[in-house]
Amino acid sequence: MRKFVVVLAVLAVGVGIFALTLSFEPESGPAPPAKPTTGPAGPSTQPAQANGPPTPQAKQEFIFNNGAEPETLDPALMTGVPEHTLAMALFEGLVGYHPKTLQPVPGVAKSWMISRDGRTYTFLLRKSDWSNGDPVTAQDFAYSWRRVLDPNTGAEYAYQLWYIKNAQAYTKGKLSDFSKVGIRALNPHALEVTLEHPAAFFLGLLAFETFMPVHRGCVNTHGKRWTRPGNIVGNGPFVLSQWKPQHKIVMTKNQRYWSAADVGLERIVAFPISNENTALLRYQAGDFHLLPSLPSDKIPKLKTHPDYHKAPYLGTYFYRFNCTRKPFDDPRVRKAFNLALDKAKLCKYVLHGEYDPATGFVPPMMPPYTSPKGMGYDPTRAAELLAEAGYPGGKGFRRVTLIYNTSKRNERVAVVAQQMWKKAFGVEINLVNQEWKVYLKTMQNLDYDIMRSVWIGDYMDPNTFLDMFVTGGGNNRTGWSNRRYDQLIATAAKTLDTRKRLDMLREAENILINRDMPIMPVYFYANLSLRRPSVRGFYENPRDLHPFQYIRIAPPAAAAK
Repeated sequence: MRKFVVVLAVLAVGVGIFALTLSFEPESGPAPPAKPTTGPAGPSTQPAQANGPPTPQAKQEFIFNNGAEPETLDPALMTGVPEHTLAMALFEGLVGYHPKTLQPVPGVAKSWMISRDGRTYTFLLRKSDWSNGDPVTAQDFAYSWRRVLDPNTGAEYAYQLWYIKNAQAYTKGKLSDFSKVGIRALNPHALEVTLEHPAAFFLGLLAFETFMPVHRGCVNTHGKRWTRPGNIVGNGPFVLSQWKPQHKIVMTKNQRYWSAADVGLERIVAFPISNENTALLRYQAGDFHLLPSLPSDKIPKLKTHPDYHKAPYLGTYFYRFNCTRKPFDDPRVRKAFNLALDKAKLCKYVLHGEYDPATGFVPPMMPPYTSPKGMGYDPTRAAELLAEAGYPGGKGFRRVTLIYNTSKRNERVAVVAQQMWKKAFGVEINLVNQEWKVYLKTMQNLDYDIMRSVWIGDYMDPNTFLDMFVTGGGNNRTGWSNRRYDQLIATAAKTLDTRKRLDMLREAENILINRDMPIMPVYFYANLSLRRPSVRGFYENPRDLHPFQYIRIAPPAAAAK
């Protein structure tokens, strides 16, 4: 039985204007309530706990391939999908994700209030503990967010907190007095957050790992080694039990989690296998419950497998150009390379029609936003642009390098791109694959010519794909800067009129994909995976996020039904 706080809300959807709003408050359990509710993120129907309590005959252990060795387990420093997946098990923010809709549901915050102007959020924290028994407090969140904003931390996602009053000024050293930043612990169980301006997506953003709390004493005691087994203190539904680099990560149920009684899994094992063929063999041998990425050349056969799943995915596969290094400091060269890549043919023959070619950067999944029309395949115009840039027929064009992280699919796409560019221009392209951590460091250091990249939306709004390319943004990683682009992103963030706001974002995307092109969109993602029928409480969603506290393993007899 669950009880709920009365909700009184007036919401202008997509704009962010609210009257007084109180979220629902579950009495226990991570499972959201079974009735429709209305909260700050809009109406949603919440599912009941998946399949009831765990069946004794089923071993409650979930084993999956995470695809790469995590760069870090520090939420402030995470930038990749493999890290975020693990963060959802080890830490919990003020809100969490609804397992079906990804709407924000209560996490450490049991309820919240939003001011009439949409700028001030007051979160009331439930009684909960860290894995070492210390209470989780509002001061923990204030400390953790200050740590993210501190430029000495080096958090690339610090800009996600810049919606908070004076947060950007603090990160950039223009403000030294943190008490003027809009983050205030009113008491151990109340946190007040004041924004620069209303942001319709802010509540959902709070489930993101950058906003997750860290244990101050643990960080201070162990320094850079605070995330190692035996040192780490978390507040999520699971704790880190074992981390064998390049082998596996083991997490076990956190008995001090505020809703531990409702968490079904006892153990999670994540493998960092980057070779998709190797991972597939492990799945076929019965070693995994979930294989979230498949080798592209095996897809035609795997599509008939009963465990095969395909779902929309809020992500774009693209190439970054290093705009600080010749020859890609010239937008004509960047446009030429884009026009010479036949993305439709690549998707049809290399990716077996499972992905759609991208001319825009924002996936077509967030109506009413629509991307501007991007450049299509035009090798004749591509050759003309390269000649205009001083390289007629590719003459004088130095040998450049395309870097990608280790993956058979990335390799196949890179080989096709290499061949198409050679055919169009007569130029030679070196291909280099790098292990995940090395690849991330190379990108951060701008030590590349062309680099394979991917962006998965952090929330359901086109802004999550566009604001990363502002000048100096932590995830820009191209060296590109455009004053008009920066102005559009900044003004759109303050604009309450939905139509005007989306028009500004559309103009910004046009600069990104047509005018300057610091990046080259290649294709829009779909989530292709293999999953055992015994896995319950796992729902397809556009961001491929699956909070572990909702997952259960059904016994063989039930799984066969």
